[in-house]
Amino acid sequence: MSDSTAPQRLPLATDDPLRDRLAELRRLLPEAFAEGKLAPAKLAQLLGEGGLALGPERYGLNWAGKGEAIRALQAPSVGTLLPCRDQSVDFDATGNLIIEGDNLEVLKLLQRSYYGKVKLIYIDPPYNTGNEFIYPDNYAEGLQDYLKFSGQVSAGGVKLTTNAETDGRYHSKWLSMMYPRLFLARNLLREDGVIFVSIDDHEVHNLRLVMNEIFGEENFLANIVWQKRYVSNVTAKHLSDMHDHILLYGRQVEVVKFALTQRSQEQLADYKNPDDDTRGIWRAQDLSASKPYQAGLFEIIGPTGERFSPPPGRYWRCNQATFEEWRGDGRIWFGKGGTGRPMLKAFLEDVQAGLTPNTWWAHDFAGHNKEATLETKALFGGEAPFDTPKPTKLIRRMLELADDAGGVILDFFAGSGTTAQAVLELNKQDGGDRKFILVQLPEPTERTDFPTIADITRERVRRVIRKLNKEAAEAVEEKKKELALEPSSTVSADLGFKAFKLGSSNFKIWDSATAPTDAAALAEKLRQMVLNLEDGREDEAILYEIILKSGRPLTAKIEKLDAAGKTAWRVADGALIVCLDRALTQDALRAIIDLKPQRVVCLDLGFSGNDALKTNTVLEMKSHGVEFQTA
Repeated sequence: MSDSTAPQRLPLATDDPLRDRLAELRRLLPEAFAEGKLAPAKLAQLLGEGGLALGPERYGLNWAGKGEAIRALQAPSVGTLLPCRDQSVDFDATGNLIIEGDNLEVLKLLQRSYYGKVKLIYIDPPYNTGNEFIYPDNYAEGLQDYLKFSGQVSAGGVKLTTNAETDGRYHSKWLSMMYPRLFLARNLLREDGVIFVSIDDHEVHNLRLVMNEIFGEENFLANIVWQKRYVSNVTAKHLSDMHDHILLYGRQVEVVKFALTQRSQEQLADYKNPDDDTRGIWRAQDLSASKPYQAGLFEIIGPTGERFSPPPGRYWRCNQATFEEWRGDGRIWFGKGGTGRPMLKAFLEDVQAGLTPNTWWAHDFAGHNKEATLETKALFGGEAPFDTPKPTKLIRRMLELADDAGGVILDFFAGSGTTAQAVLELNKQDGGDRKFILVQLPEPTERTDFPTIADITRERVRRVIRKLNKEAAEAVEEKKKELALEPSSTVSADLGFKAFKLGSSNFKIWDSATAPTDAAALAEKLRQMVLNLEDGREDEAILYEIILKSGRPLTAKIEKLDAAGKTAWRVADGALIVCLDRALTQDALRAIIDLKPQRVVCLDLGFSGNDALKTNTVLEMKSHGVEFQTA
């Protein structure tokens, strides 16, 4: 069969995430490449003197193992995400995801489907204090070691390690773990997307440097200081640790927009109307300012004849003409008796709808550690199965700041699932339709009820959903009673999640490194590869792998349909049609073409022994403008 009549094969391995950057550089500066490789000396010449630093002494972040971390980033993943209906809630209708697996592998698998689609990322990674989980043995062992670690294949487990400060590569190991994950996370952000990363004083300096390198120093937005405790620790050796840092970066700061912070009841209480001004309530503002302004050095005569000058070292914030204009408009206040210093009336209706956000997040504004523990205990009946949750109020503040009621929210160090709870509760509060994607490693807990942290993640979200469903049903019933109508418990919000688990591909992947060298054994191996589906895999798992590796989201709409007696699935309103039948017919394939999809994927097994049908299908699909692939 000629190449022109052979169908494309669905790529089962993830792409090199650096490929797109090199392709863009090649497009802009093709002359910087020689024999297919980037030539740094040519690039430096093209950029001009000082455009590219090639010498050994230049500013930047380096550590032992950085090259290894970049290679781990580039290594393709041949895994997949296997659907787990029995662990999900409202699987077929929801747009939310909880994925169990190593987040490095999962982030690679999400690249095609979610590239540039995430509005907000929040992560609470290990703080590298030496006593908590960092990674199984090696931060980048790959899929096979993960499968051993998670018990999906035999051959022994993979031990968990912590990162002791006595280790000579203490900071380097942590940086090597974070670098590839942050790099892949950036790819998933929208142009106006933002990422929040919680950290403490152990690694905030290194995290700032590594994020500057990945996101660009120009895309740094803020170092938010969160007051995680409100009572000092009396057992602290020197100073009581009361805060965490939250580093905030944007994908492109030029297009990032934030919502204003709503005024609290205490702040609103400052607005009054003691003189019954028809313009409504107002707040008295200091008329003086510290900024030097020579035209602001004049004397003001009050209603009682008292004369006022600016305080020493300060100036009136206006010139005399503007002052007289404000005074004539009733915007200057001298107190009830007219004897006070002049103040400027700031009317609530004239000021912006909220306050400019700031970098100090006090415990009453964004919650605290004790509040987080109490929330978890309340959900789990008095016992918190997770030691270090974050308060939902903290993450809600981030979601409110992002000002997008319909964006995708990603947390790939999900822990107990606080991010999902914050998303669901805020959606209920403001009617939003935010969607969450959580990723959590099945780290063992030594508990029988929740053997892994991933079990805790899913269970917490289930309990939040039950709680919100109950509250919504009670509210609906109460409303129906008020209107004397039949009660109903219909809930329109998305209160569910699809559960997935990282696993090996449903297709046999050829690995030249493990291929037998003996001719007879090699021939047998090749014969086995002809039937390229792994034994015992269900069609739904195969379907979702094809959806994922075709670049469609895992929450895309799926419709089951009949194509001349064969089952097929229409994905994303016909953008993709998948047929997994093992004995395809021309009638079925033509029925699929009649549906006018953009792309069609069939199993290669479906054409077994019928090369003529495969050739004709390639030609017919091409003539109808349909991209055709086999898996």
